[in-house]
Amino acid sequence: MTITDLEAARIKSLPGDAFYIADFISEDEESLLLQKITAAPLPRWTHLSHRRLQTWPSALTKSNALISSPLPSWLVSPIITPRFDSLGIFADAPHGVPNHVLVNEYCSGQGIMPHEDGAAYYPLVATVSLGAPIVLDLYEKSRNGEANGNGRPRYRILQERRSLLVTTKSIYTDLLHGIADTAKDEELGPESICNWDLLRERDRYECGWLDRGTRISLTYRDVLKVVKMGNTMKFLGDR
Repeated sequence: MTITDLEAARIKSLPGDAFYIADFISEDEESLLLQKITAAPLPRWTHLSHRRLQTWPSALTKSNALISSPLPSWLVSPIITPRFDSLGIFADAPHGVPNHVLVNEYCSGQGIMPHEDGAAYYPLVATVSLGAPIVLDLYEKSRNGEANGNGRPRYRILQERRSLLVTTKSIYTDLLHGIADTAKDEELGPESICNWDLLRERDRYECGWLDRGTRISLTYRDVLKVVKMGNTMKFLGDR
């Protein structure tokens, strides 16, 4: 699959628009990105109860606005330029390119509860996976915004290292997504994994399971509301 043909990367078994490219970046590019992430100063890491993350260029304000600031060059090239640009991934987004990146670290046994990203962002997420594979679970959303299905996901996507997953439109708005707190992803196969036919290493997962390693994700999004640092009154009012 060439990275110039997004339609060829469509996950056809999902009820909306989602795309998966297994070899989105090279091993050398992955290594460089991991070096940049691990070399970031400690204050860049936000420590949650069970995992940690970095936010670039900054966290959103209380009113879900982003203070205007460029992303660091290592998060732009080679991911946004030239690859996102050539695929036209954010072409219809208000700013034409992503302006916000979350760097999430998931060690073995760590995950995140089913959730939605919400209205602060344009309804499109592009996620690059580094370090190790992991399974992303998608849940149908109940009327009160919680996950349906008695804890069982409706769909599952296997994200390999160096891959790109793009979710947008109804996949973004109508489904919740989460990662199980487990050291081992099980029940893997063509019947359970939506993007099975697009995987790079299907043979590796034909045993039906994988041991989790440390996986780092780069989550690219377009924050709708951007304010200038010079707009002092607005900035102070959001703090």
